[in-house]
Amino acid sequence: MDVRWEEAGWERLTGRTGRRRLPGWDCTAGLVVGDASVLLVDPGSSLREGAELRAQAERLTGRGVTHIAFTHGHFDHVLGGGAFPGAEVFGPVGLELLLGSASGRGELRADAVRHGLPEPDAAESTERLAVPRHLVSGEWTLDLGGLQVLLANVGPGHTGHDLAVFVPGGREVVFCGDLVEESGEPLAGPDAMPRQWPAALDRLLSLGGEEALYVPGHGAVVDAAFVREQRATLAARFGVSP
Repeated sequence: MDVRWEEAGWERLTGRTGRRRLPGWDCTAGLVVGDASVLLVDPGSSLREGAELRAQAERLTGRGVTHIAFTHGHFDHVLGGGAFPGAEVFGPVGLELLLGSASGRGELRADAVRHGLPEPDAAESTERLAVPRHLVSGEWTLDLGGLQVLLANVGPGHTGHDLAVFVPGGREVVFCGDLVEESGEPLAGPDAMPRQWPAALDRLLSLGGEEALYVPGHGAVVDAAFVREQRATLAARFGVSP
């Protein structure tokens, strides 16, 4: 146990990675620390939460967050992005159209308020929302200095645009976004592509293999067996052949 990380509310996964289960919607924020750069996976649900994550990341790593990866475009995963001016923002191709349009931002704001984010916070966070400049259509190797992280567009599934983050090491780590959920049944909202979701989990498993730690968008860290079981559940639920 890394007491310093634990005291800040973070779970240390490996020497290079950690995650925090954020209050409210139990959304995961992930931290990947290279020798030169720091990557934050999903910056929280509001500017206020993003600012808290930024300060914590600086205390834990001694450096500012230099890169952000959005796993998908739901409010609880992206609205904190405006708290990181100057950070390089990555996302699955197509997400920039959703987050960069007036209609997309309007839907994002409404969804945040509908789920309980105060209207003033939703309005400010949406107004200052960061739009990905670096778009991942297949795979993108991100050099953080002494550590090369793989960003993989593994969707569609939970949404039309789903990104996973693979971190190599003695124990590999895969940040899955909401393609995997542990604290409840996977949510298939109006933007889900359910019949393609099982194939996205196949790609996740191919990425991480049997021994990786799989970090869901919501809930506790799981293993490959859990991901396979969730894949089977989704395939049965949506009538997809094994």
